[in-house]
Amino acid sequence: MVVVTRLPGRPLARRRVLVGALLVGLLALPAWAAASRQAVEGAVVFIDGLGARAIQILRATGGSLEQRESRFRGLLSNSFDMAFISRFVLGKHWRRATPQQRADYQALFSEFVLKTYSRRLGGYAGERFKVNGARAAGKRDVMVRTLIVQPGGGPPIKADWRVRPRDGAYKIIDVMVEGVSMAVTQRSEFNAVIRKQGIPGLLHALRARTEKFGVTS
Repeated sequence: MVVVTRLPGRPLARRRVLVGALLVGLLALPAWAAASRQAVEGAVVFIDGLGARAIQILRATGGSLEQRESRFRGLLSNSFDMAFISRFVLGKHWRRATPQQRADYQALFSEFVLKTYSRRLGGYAGERFKVNGARAAGKRDVMVRTLIVQPGGGPPIKADWRVRPRDGAYKIIDVMVEGVSMAVTQRSEFNAVIRKQGIPGLLHALRARTEKFGVTS
């Protein structure tokens, strides 16, 4: 999810041309994929629109950094399925947690993710965000491929967004940067903490990190 704060953009006309070309190409999908065609189309538009809104915030010159962070945090909150991601990251330990531990964990996890990446606004350096294709990923999900093009001419960063349609909307449930899943990586890190310190130890670590950012959940 790190790359979300580095979603630069391109002129609106170029975005529309690219999205239009992707949607036309999807018409050539075989009949067996017809059920997911609408989901693929919607996911492409969703990710492209997310990039456009993120860029608008990143490039804004008016208002304070705190105001821009707040706007960006709201954008992330509305775009990521934090409840699903948090449960996936906790894995088998979710079943072992008490109701109070689950509630505390989900609140802390959301605050930690949102605050961490909203505070990275200052890292934006004019990179460009480019939708590069999409495909069905399982029965429900869609993988939207993107490239983050660096202004200095360095190699572009590949970021794949796993999107799930739900209740007429779209939510991001994972981001893969250069083939590495952010959710799987976080799951491994949290599991290592729990093995040594238990769920209370993980909650303590998350609370310490969020409080460092001025969050008191």
